[in-house]
Amino acid sequence: MTGSDLLRYARVHRGVAVLAATAAIALLSAFFGGTHIALPSIGSGGVTTGVPFRHELPLLSAVFLTAALDGAMSAHDEMGASAMHRFRLTYCTGLTLTACAFSFSTEALAVGPEAGVVFVRSLLIWLGLALLSVRLLGHQLGWIIPLASAFFLIWYPHNRWDWTSNSASDLFSWAVAAIALSVGVTSIAATPWRRKAFLRR
Repeated sequence: MTGSDLLRYARVHRGVAVLAATAAIALLSAFFGGTHIALPSIGSGGVTTGVPFRHELPLLSAVFLTAALDGAMSAHDEMGASAMHRFRLTYCTGLTLTACAFSFSTEALAVGPEAGVVFVRSLLIWLGLALLSVRLLGHQLGWIIPLASAFFLIWYPHNRWDWTSNSASDLFSWAVAAIALSVGVTSIAATPWRRKAFLRR
């Protein structure tokens, strides 16, 4: 695998668009992340609750990252041999690390290093859920499972599961990140031909 091969692959798999979208989300969070979204509280008698934009914006970055799996070559990628899957893994890992680095940097400069770490952790959790959604529901519906989880966090905030509010050092949230990302990556790796090969054993 050469640099030119990776650039050609990125051109076909929306690399520039994905990085531009995640960079725009990171900048949006840096400048407007403190703005609260007014939402009605369940059982509050009409009282509204505010959720900072930056808590939910990593969801968008995660969904945008899954767009790298779609495109004109997606069906070919699914049928590719192990070398093709390693190439795709390298490409997606590079995109994710770039998005995480830029997101952390902007959040750290705008708010502080801890906010940058929490943003990246949320991005990784939602990326795992988005990858699972892509496998179960298709490339165009990678947002459904992450959005479902976001509704739970918005209306039941500040609980043990709320990885958007827990501290950067919260081990439980990092365990959730590791599990979600592992499940997501495994689901994407489980291509139809791999599942058939596994079932034949």
